[in-house]
Amino acid sequence: GVHCTDYSDASGMLLLDVEHKCWSREMLNLCGVREAQLPPLRVGDVIAFGRCGAYSVTEGVAVFLSRDMPRVALCRDGNFTLVVCDRRAQHLPDAGGRSMTLTSLSFYLLVLALLVLYYLVPKRFQWVVLLIGSYAFYAFVCLRYMGFIVVTTLTTYFGARGMDAMTAHMEQTVAAHKQDWEREERKSYKKRCKSRRKALMIATLLLNFGILAVLKYYNFFAESMETLFASVGLTVSLGHIGLLLPLGISFYTFQSMGYVLDVYREKVPAERNVGKLALFVSFFPQIIQGPIGVYDQLAHQLYAEHRYSFDNIRYGAQLILWGFFKKLVIADRAVGMIHTVAGAYTDYAGTYVLLAALVYALQLYADFSGGIDISRGVAQMFGITMGENFRRPYFSRTLTEYWHRWHISLGDWLRNYLFYPLSISKAFLNWGRHAKQHLGNHIGKVLPTAVASLITFLVIGIWHGASWKYVAFGFWNGMVILVSTLLQPVSDKVVAGLHIERKSAWYQVFSMLRTFVVVLIGYYFDIADGFRAAMGMMLKSVTDLHLSQLRPGAVLEALPLTRYDWCVLLFGTVVIFTASVIQERSQRTIREILDEKCLALRWAVLLAGIFAVVLMGVYGPGVQASEFVYMQF
Repeated sequence: GVHCTDYSDASGMLLLDVEHKCWSREMLNLCGVREAQLPPLRVGDVIAFGRCGAYSVTEGVAVFLSRDMPRVALCRDGNFTLVVCDRRAQHLPDAGGRSMTLTSLSFYLLVLALLVLYYLVPKRFQWVVLLIGSYAFYAFVCLRYMGFIVVTTLTTYFGARGMDAMTAHMEQTVAAHKQDWEREERKSYKKRCKSRRKALMIATLLLNFGILAVLKYYNFFAESMETLFASVGLTVSLGHIGLLLPLGISFYTFQSMGYVLDVYREKVPAERNVGKLALFVSFFPQIIQGPIGVYDQLAHQLYAEHRYSFDNIRYGAQLILWGFFKKLVIADRAVGMIHTVAGAYTDYAGTYVLLAALVYALQLYADFSGGIDISRGVAQMFGITMGENFRRPYFSRTLTEYWHRWHISLGDWLRNYLFYPLSISKAFLNWGRHAKQHLGNHIGKVLPTAVASLITFLVIGIWHGASWKYVAFGFWNGMVILVSTLLQPVSDKVVAGLHIERKSAWYQVFSMLRTFVVVLIGYYFDIADGFRAAMGMMLKSVTDLHLSQLRPGAVLEALPLTRYDWCVLLFGTVVIFTASVIQERSQRTIREILDEKCLALRWAVLLAGIFAVVLMGVYGPGVQASEFVYMQF
C-alpha cells in the first residue's frame, strides 16, 4: 500500500520515498522487522531498508555497507536516523562473508558436524578438528579479513618462540662461562639478553595493537583532528580507512598479547606447534564476543584428548538453552524500542528516555551474558570449560565490585597486564612517596593506584568503541572509583557517625541501588548517538520526569512495544532475577542445584525453558536475530 520510487544498488540497498503514513508490509518482512519496533511515519519520509548492515549517510543518500542484521534508516526533515540498529553508522564496506551468528541454524549445523568428527577421530587429532572448524567458521563469516588473524597468529608464534630461544641461549651461555666470567660480567650479559627479549616483546605488542588501533580508531582520530583544525579555520583532510573490523579482533588480539606477556614473564613456555597456537587464537565459540582466554587456563584443554561424555553434552545444551532464553526472549524483543528512543530522544518525554535506559540495562545483560552462555555451552560439549564472564553484576554494592562481576575476562586482563604493572611501576611508586610528604599518608597511599585505575577505565572505554562517548564512559567509571577511593575515610566517618551497620540488609540493598544508578548513568553513553546526545538524554531523564506517564496505556501509546512484549520482558526479568538470587545465596549454578532434584522437576524446568524460547522468542520466517552487542568489538 506504499507508493514509492525505489532504487536498488549492487549491494541490495533499497530507498523508498513514502507518500502514505504506513510501513510497507513487504519491506518489513524482507528486513525481518516488526512494525512495533518502528516509529509512525509522516508524509514525505524517506526510508532506507537493508536486510543486514550499517549505513553511511551523505547528502541524503544511504549506502548499504555490511551484512550482520536488519537495519532501517529514516530520513525526516533532511536528517537520517537509524531506527533499527545495534551500532552507529560507519564508513565500512562489506566483510566478504555470510551471516552465521550464535543463534543461527547454520552455526549449529557446523557444531553438530564438528562434534561428530571430534569424537570419532583418533583423540590425538581432536585439536585438529577444532582448528579446521574454527578457521572454517571464520572464513565463512569474514573471509576477506582472514589475513589479519593469520598475521596475529604468526607474529605471536614467532615472537614467543624468539623470546624462549633467547632465554635458552642466555642460560646455556652463562652455564658455559660459569668458571671464567666474573659476577659483573654475567650480570651485564644477562641484562643485555633481557633487553633484547623486552625489545622483541614490545615489537610484537606494538605490531598487533597497532593493527587493532589503525582498523578500529584511525577514522575516529582523523575525524577528531579534522574537526579540531576546522575549529581554528583550517581545512585538513586526513582520509579514511574503508575497512570493516575483522570479526573478534579486539578479543583475539587481547588474548594473543596476554599469551605473549605471559611468555615474556616466563609464566608459560612458548607453544612449539603453530597449529595449536592458531587454535588458541581462533577457537570458534569465543571468537565472536569472548570470554578472553588465558593461555595456562584454556590452552591445555584445547589440546587435551577428550572422551565422549553425555554429561558434557547435557550441561552444554542447558547453557545454550539459557543463553537462547536471554537473547531471543528478552534482548531481541527490547532492542528495537531502545534504539528508537535513543535515536530520537528529543521526541520522547524524559520518563520514556529513562525507561528506555532501564530496559537497556536488562537488554545488554541478557544479550551479552546470553551470548557468553551459548559460547560456554558449545565449548562444554567438546569437554572444554571456559571462564565465567558474569557473576550477577547488578547485585554489586560498589562500582569496583561491579567491574569484578561484569565482563570478568576483560577486567582480569586489564588488571594483570595494565593496572598492576602501572600501579607498582617505579614512576608511580616515587609519585606515591612524594604525595605522602605533601598530601598525607592516605592520599599518598591510594592516589597512584586510583590514577592507575582511572587510566585502566579510559582504556576500557576506548576498547568499547571509537567515539568520544566511550571515552566519557570510561572516564565516568574511573572518576567515580578514584573519588570514592580518595574519600573513603570521610565515608567511614559518616557511616560511623550515623551508626549505620554496613552489613545490615537495608544498607546492602541501598548499596546495590546506589551502584546500579552509577552504572545506569554510564549506560547513557552507550546507547546515545554521541556524547552530547548522552548528556541530553540524562538531562531530559531528570527534568522531564512525570510518573503519570508510566500508566500502562500511556506507555503502550508512546513506545513501540505491545502489551504482550512488556509482559514477556517482565516475565524474563522475574526469571533472571529469581535465578540470580538462588545463585547468589547458594554460590552454585542452577545446573548443579537441579542435578540434586528429582527427575520430574529437572524435566519440568527443561521443558519450560524450551517452550519459553519456542513460544516467546523473537525468531521465525522474515525475522533475523539481531547481532550480539559485543560482536562489534
